Amino acid sequence: MRGLHADTGYLLYRLGLRSGQLFNTSLQESGLRLRHYAVLRFLATGEGALQRELSTRLGYDPSAIVGLVDDLEKLGFAERRPAPDDRRSRIVVLTENGRAFLRGTEAAGLRVTNELLAPLDQRERDTLHALLLRIAEDGLN
Repeated sequence: MRGLHADTGYLLYRLGLRSGQLFNTSLQESGLRLRHYAVLRFLATGEGALQRELSTRLGYDPSAIVGLVDDLEKLGFAERRPAPDDRRSRIVVLTENGRAFLRGTEAAGLRVTNELLAPLDQRERDTLHALLLRIAEDGLN
């Protein structure tokens, strides 16, 4: 394992898997997964988004977005509406129930983050976050 642990890309991959596992466990009672949560969090940052924008911004296959939005609609957390500038397109918006769900998951998300980053002090956490943000802004836009 030493060889793998010398590879930063592999460590990021493993950390992402662990983070996803912890977060999915915290969401288990709701029936949602991290992918649903990501859609909800993205929708909470604006006034809605086209499904193709969700696909592009979150890095999910367009067919996966359809299924995720279907699931969120069934739960009453999101809804599709006609896009204001193109009635043929549908915009996905977060409902008040979706906002309430997100508020209810904040503590669980914080627990997951704290568990994952337990070996780091606050200064190290801040540095890690700043570095990851810089990488993400450069490579994931």
